[in-house]
Amino acid sequence: MTDREVQAPSLAKLLTHHSEKWRNFDRDVLPLPSAEMDFPIADPIRKVLQDMVAQSDLGYLGSVPELAAGFAKFAAERWSWSVDASQVSVAADVGVAVVEVLRVFTKPGDTILINSPVYQNFYNWINETHLTKVDVPFARTGVESDTNNPWQLDLDAVEKAYAAGLKVHLLCSPHNPLGRVFSKDELTRIADMAKKYGVLVISDEIHAPLTYDSKNFTPFLAVSETAREVGVTVTAASKGWNIAGLKCAIIVSQNDLINKKLDELPMAVHFRASILGAFASATAFAEGGVWLDSVMKELDHNRFLIRELLTAKLPSVKYHIPHNSYLAWLDMSSLNLGENPSATLLEKGRVAFNPGHSYGRQCSQYVRLNFATSPEIITEAIARIVRTL
Repeated sequence: MTDREVQAPSLAKLLTHHSEKWRNFDRDVLPLPSAEMDFPIADPIRKVLQDMVAQSDLGYLGSVPELAAGFAKFAAERWSWSVDASQVSVAADVGVAVVEVLRVFTKPGDTILINSPVYQNFYNWINETHLTKVDVPFARTGVESDTNNPWQLDLDAVEKAYAAGLKVHLLCSPHNPLGRVFSKDELTRIADMAKKYGVLVISDEIHAPLTYDSKNFTPFLAVSETAREVGVTVTAASKGWNIAGLKCAIIVSQNDLINKKLDELPMAVHFRASILGAFASATAFAEGGVWLDSVMKELDHNRFLIRELLTAKLPSVKYHIPHNSYLAWLDMSSLNLGENPSATLLEKGRVAFNPGHSYGRQCSQYVRLNFATSPEIITEAIARIVRTL
């Protein structure tokens, strides 16, 4: 197996892994919750890790210009986004980055906007920083097709939230769990509104490398000069190259005033990241393109496989083709599985998904399925849902 042909190993092999995904359930449970991939890591990443371990090069993280340079290279090649390496700083992970940026720009009680359903840790970060949550939710009101995501965000309602004295908008772009890629027009309006009302936009772009060819991802800071005046990006190689356990993320700002404010971040934000994570991430961005393209072919096949399986076996389950990443958002309401379908499926079907209510209370009948695995495991997962009924 090479980086040009990446495939997930067998279930028996995966059961030997040490991550939470494979240790959080009984061995007879098929686990498809945690957002990590089952694919072997890229050869260049494996090599840099093996070399560092072989040389006992495992000390504290110091200067790592390779990371900023690697990200700038990737951003230019994939998104035509020009990033100055001096505008990139390091954090342990995206969650730490968001929390520490919030601590610099806000005080307890300030208001922060999210758009549910949204990545469940957004709620934890808001609680950790003692901010007041404002929610303008997505609604499933759009036309659904292979090229169109049906989940729509009411930007007029977003503007009303901004006008009410909002401090920060925490944006999930691309969106988890909806697999939605914001258009440049949408991001432009958000940036313009943020400038008008004095709102800081923190754009979590961790899933951005995993965008399918059918859509173009636009980094928030690449939208306009206005976006650069109001925005901070947090991202990482962790989702795109499956190295979350190595603990490294980056913060990007392209505005002098924001950068001056970010200078207030504690020095420990950098040093709490992992030396292995920093150099693995640098390698991923600089040399991981072949592997990423191979993985995207596998994921592209899997996202349509889910629709085929549901059409044949569970036609009443609603599912839209995601335009980004490897997370299927399934509406199970027609199956009458109780208040928490994920709990029923775990108990009776021995298959684990993320519960929809953790992304937004209005989505209690949804589950999130991680399809970054083999077609065989996906097929078995759908079969276990069928056997639950």
